[in-house]
Amino acid sequence: MTERLYYQDSFVKEFEAVVTSCEREGERYKVTLDRTAFYPTSGGQPHDLGKLAGVPVVEVVDAPDKHTVVHYTSAEVPAGKVRGEIDWERRLDHMQQHTAQHLLSAVFLETFGFRTVSFHLGREISTIDLETAVVTPEHLAEAEQRVNGLVFEDRVVKVEFGTAEELAAAGVRKTVEREGVLRAIEIEGIDLQPCGGTHLASTGQAGLILVRGLERRREGWRVAYVAGGRALGAAQGDFRALGAAAEILTCGRAEVPAVLAKTMEERRAQHALAKRMEEMLATYQAEALVGAGGAVDGARVIAAVVEHDSAAYLALLAAKVTALGNLTAVLGGQGSGHVVVAQAKGGAKDLRAVLREAMAEMGGKGGGNRDFAQGSLKEAGMAGKFVELVKGKLGS
Repeated sequence: MTERLYYQDSFVKEFEAVVTSCEREGERYKVTLDRTAFYPTSGGQPHDLGKLAGVPVVEVVDAPDKHTVVHYTSAEVPAGKVRGEIDWERRLDHMQQHTAQHLLSAVFLETFGFRTVSFHLGREISTIDLETAVVTPEHLAEAEQRVNGLVFEDRVVKVEFGTAEELAAAGVRKTVEREGVLRAIEIEGIDLQPCGGTHLASTGQAGLILVRGLERRREGWRVAYVAGGRALGAAQGDFRALGAAAEILTCGRAEVPAVLAKTMEERRAQHALAKRMEEMLATYQAEALVGAGGAVDGARVIAAVVEHDSAAYLALLAAKVTALGNLTAVLGGQGSGHVVVAQAKGGAKDLRAVLREAMAEMGGKGGGNRDFAQGSLKEAGMAGKFVELVKGKLGS
């Protein structure tokens, strides 16, 4: 059995212990101690990192018996007394995120009756899953305001021990079926929750808690958040991004939403106008191509290399051409390498097969159906050769 020092004091950064076993397991070593301050992955919180006798600890887990903590190291740890060092930056970050989770869960339950059913502490962002049919932006804003009020009050966070019955009598938020003495985290006046994780000594050490996202889940909603140093980084990132947007839009930071909305409206109008102009251009160009086209076996094949050569425009132009009669369009983009072969529905040729043969000879890829096929040549400058090749195949 391993004595867990973090159970009593999550702020233990260094400790001394005795190595009880050290066995090689693949490329790592499996080390157990009589006592440890290293937290093993559990309850949604990742494991600590650090060193044992100067050797990096790369993973920490609970043994199957749940009584022993296993430390995986990158090299052998000598027998006897060793000194352990916790990666304090990682530990503090995890304590901030985990304590923030307790606060958020308590506030969602107290204020709206939303129960937390799961928690995940991620590398960049953490989440809680709420059991409820609806969560609105107003819920999030009110919860964020309330939870940061509790942070600013700097309420005491402490560890409590007791049986399930004793904790239930004290008002524990979540009942536990396990027997014996249990560990719980109490946040003064707001929460009492069974938990084996590492936590802050007061809510003020969380610094700030920011809600960062909301996602619908099968049976509820997932709320994403950051706290402490992560919240500071997120706020700094938001400020930089907003500043960059303001500089691009040549306006003040506070004006960004209004200016961006106006810009997007103008962009939509310009896009609609461009689509109408493109439609007109395709109509005129199709009529011009048909007027100059030739005949192959009684069916006219309109073959051309065009300057306005996006895949979308070539498809539109081909549709315009085939709509003008019993016509087959063979079009290539002058600089893009995009190609299209199209005919009126139910035409005589299998254009997908024609395109496949041409691509096999010239290099490229594409596909489609019997009446419409498109692709992209291996070399963009070969559009003219492609058009002549396919025109010849359609005439054979």
